[in-house]
Amino acid sequence: MKVHEYQAKEILRDRGVCVPRGEACFSVDEAVAAAAQLGGKCWVVKAQIHAGGRGKGGGVRVVGSLDEVRSAAQDMLGMKLVTHQTGVDGQRVNRLLVEEGVDIARELYAGLVIDRSCQRVVLMVSAEGGTEIEEVASRTPEKIHKVIIDPEQGLSDEDAGMLTLELDLQQDQAAEAVTFFKALYQTFWETDASLAEINPLVVTTDGAVLALDAKFNFDDNALFRHPEIVALHDKDEEDPDELDASAAGLSYISLEGNIGCLVNGAGLAMATMDIIKLYGGEPANFLDVGGGATTEQVTDAFKIMLKNPGLEAILVNIFGGIMRCDVVAQGLVQAAALVELQIPLVVRLEGTNVEKGKEILKNSGLDMVNATTMADAAEKLSRRRGHNRDGNTY
Repeated sequence: MKVHEYQAKEILRDRGVCVPRGEACFSVDEAVAAAAQLGGKCWVVKAQIHAGGRGKGGGVRVVGSLDEVRSAAQDMLGMKLVTHQTGVDGQRVNRLLVEEGVDIARELYAGLVIDRSCQRVVLMVSAEGGTEIEEVASRTPEKIHKVIIDPEQGLSDEDAGMLTLELDLQQDQAAEAVTFFKALYQTFWETDASLAEINPLVVTTDGAVLALDAKFNFDDNALFRHPEIVALHDKDEEDPDELDASAAGLSYISLEGNIGCLVNGAGLAMATMDIIKLYGGEPANFLDVGGGATTEQVTDAFKIMLKNPGLEAILVNIFGGIMRCDVVAQGLVQAAALVELQIPLVVRLEGTNVEKGKEILKNSGLDMVNATTMADAAEKLSRRRGHNRDGNTY
């Protein structure tokens, strides 16, 4: 689960991590009032969406008067902000963060991730803050310094101090940075986060160390322990179809292709998408109905897929273990009747109760194509759509 920058900073502030003073705003008047209350002569108005690269897209503006605050808020609220992470359609801005201006002496980077290779949390820092850390890792990996944290000991003063040496911080700044890193790690650990990124982590002209920007992702499987974090969930940032799928107990991710996929099992779903591409198609979604899907869930899956106006065909690929093929077949028949299916449907069923499932489909009167293997399904699908394996239209 993702949260907005201002929410991440509230979480950090509550746990002793230094962040700039700021207020979340949902209207132009609130933004102006927040700036007036913060005081000073300089403010930063930031669009709040779940994507990076906001500054390059016009979603971050430094202003020097309340009139400029108003103008920036008017421009940003309601805009479709396009960044390298939003796609070409962008993301609508519904809320802002207005912060006090900060006099920056240096921009650094700090991030916490879970390294699967060592199964531990890793703290990474770099003196190359304010830029995409992926670019730094690609161009100059030697500028990224890291420590692997022992979960029993936590982040030690020694390890944190070593990182301050790599950042070439002065003595007073180094002491403050050690405190910052330890508080950041403790926040990460206590909230079951999967990612924490402070970019930039700044040193101000008066020597303070604070998080000028903050990004947090949390482990969905641990959210039951953190109702206060669940309460921060912004549904406006989610794909509506993915929300509907989640409510139906389905794993669904929208993609940019034109072939709908209904599969049981994440591994089989990935293989199905691969073979669709091999035969010239593009998957429109990842959809895993799981091992115990009901007829109603299969129907819901069809309804969600068919909301996509660009959908040209659907491939159903079921290997029944716990999942019974007759249940899938009943769901397919029910769904097709409800939605008046008008696009090609290719079905491959194998496993538990497969003969019952095929009999249900055979007697349903549905216009569908049965397939015996994944390759057979993909080939028949491409032929129904008028493409061959090389993607050429015929």
